[in-house]
Amino acid sequence: MFDVKAWVEYVVEWATKDPYGFLTTLILALTPLFLASAVLSWKLAKMIEAREKEQKKKQKHQESIAKTKRLKRE
Repeated sequence: MFDVKAWVEYVVEWATKDPYGFLTTLILALTPLFLASAVLSWKLAKMIEAREKEQKKKQKHQESIAKTKRLKRE
C-alpha cells in the first residue's frame, strides 16, 4: 500500500538536499497545467463575450420591434 507519510518525508528530504532540482521538476510538472488553464480561461472569456454580444443584439432587436409597434399605434 502507498505510504503517504513516507512519500512526504522523501519529498521534503529531496527539497532540502536539492532545492533547485526540486523546483525545476515542480515547475516542469506544473507548466502543462498552467498552459491548459490559460487556454481554457481564454476560451471562456471569448464565449462570455460572444454571449454578451448576442444578448445586446437581441435586446436592440426587441427595442426596435417595440418602437415600431408604438409608431404603428400612433
